[in-house]
Amino acid sequence: MKGHIHILGICGTFMGGIALLARELGYRVTGSDASVYPPMSTQLRAAGIDLMEGYSPEHLQPRPDCVVVGNAMTRGNPLVEYLLNTGLPYTSGPQWLAEHMLQGKWVLAVSGTHGKTTTSSMLAWILEYAGMAPGFLIGGVPANFGVSARCGDSDFFVVEADEYDTAFFDKRSKFVHYRPRTLTINNLEFDHADIFDNLAAIQRQFHHVVRCVPGEGLIVCRHAVQAIEDTLAMGCWTPTTSFGIGENSTADWSAQLLAEDGSAFRVAFGGGEARDVYWSHCGRHNVENALAALVAARHAGVTPDVAVAALEEFQGVKRRLELLGRPGDVALYDDFAHHPTAIATTLQGLRARAGSGRVIALIEPRSNTMRMGEHRQQLAAATAEADSVYWFQPAGIDWSLESVVADSPVPATVIDDVDALVMRVAAEVVAGDQVVIMSNGGFGGIHQKLLNHLQDVASL
Repeated sequence: MKGHIHILGICGTFMGGIALLARELGYRVTGSDASVYPPMSTQLRAAGIDLMEGYSPEHLQPRPDCVVVGNAMTRGNPLVEYLLNTGLPYTSGPQWLAEHMLQGKWVLAVSGTHGKTTTSSMLAWILEYAGMAPGFLIGGVPANFGVSARCGDSDFFVVEADEYDTAFFDKRSKFVHYRPRTLTINNLEFDHADIFDNLAAIQRQFHHVVRCVPGEGLIVCRHAVQAIEDTLAMGCWTPTTSFGIGENSTADWSAQLLAEDGSAFRVAFGGGEARDVYWSHCGRHNVENALAALVAARHAGVTPDVAVAALEEFQGVKRRLELLGRPGDVALYDDFAHHPTAIATTLQGLRARAGSGRVIALIEPRSNTMRMGEHRQQLAAATAEADSVYWFQPAGIDWSLESVVADSPVPATVIDDVDALVMRVAAEVVAGDQVVIMSNGGFGGIHQKLLNHLQDVASL
């Protein structure tokens, strides 16, 4: 046993991944979180990791060798105060990852406002399919692997590179710690209003990581995104390769949709021979995610034929337009929408797939930025591709979603009770409808409640 580490905020996707990596490396791992809940708690306990509910100072007895502090931890937390008062060694999750896992690795980091989890999962799977046995740490659970993190058995490591801050004692973005050799920037918009004042503040953090990519590395970026171009214009010492969609795209790598819903597309590999991809996923945004993964994988040495074959066997990621069931021929999806652009692109893909069926969206604006009301002017327009929308008014936000409903381009309703929402939707849906639940949280357990109710109705 290498030693004992205790992780604060262990059930978050990132910190849970750190726990899995540390356990695989041979550390004794324990952890605390305000709520210990599946699926992360199940994953961690299966790995032999002891979980403790709450933040009692007793959790640090016996004294661990090091405490890894999640970025949700703040001054005033009893364990944080005990940690500081007793002089225990501590570090952040990103710093621990950099020092204990990423040293000497070919790090492939996937960044951007949207699509990080899906693109990271695609990239890790392409490398795995190519026999390269990568390690990875992803902010979700790729279905092809069944876990969110592993050490791998090679020099390649894929990491979802988040721009959120590192810890209460380190306000740099997490990704600054990773020192990637291959950096992907999917897109760049304003988000995380709780820690960034404006887009320029986010661009500064992105430029910090751009500065770390070696001259013999590669920066993969979405074509013709002004915010990305402005960031690179601050100074770039690394070759760049762009990707984009459209027959007339001038990107280095381009894709042409062969099916309106994105379930088939043609890729021109670096201006060379084209390959066609037929897969089970939908949406223009997922085609862009796939392009980014293909370019990054090519940099690591994966040939186009192998990469395309891998994509066609990519099974998706939990909570990224994940099909929960189809009771009574009503398709019920779970999606981790956290931003107006994510809502819009998901609904566009589902609209193209739905055919004559209706698309019904149930949306909880739960991210810190949406709860602060920063995106309220964009929310209504983001739902244009739905046939109807139900907005859930969560407790604890000081603005009303009625203003979003008033501007809605489609029929929209505000509801503040999950059980009432389940009954309302269940009474409305008919065979052929596509229902998507959009939230980056638990949404009051609505996923299982609605699925159970629709299954009961279908069995009558």
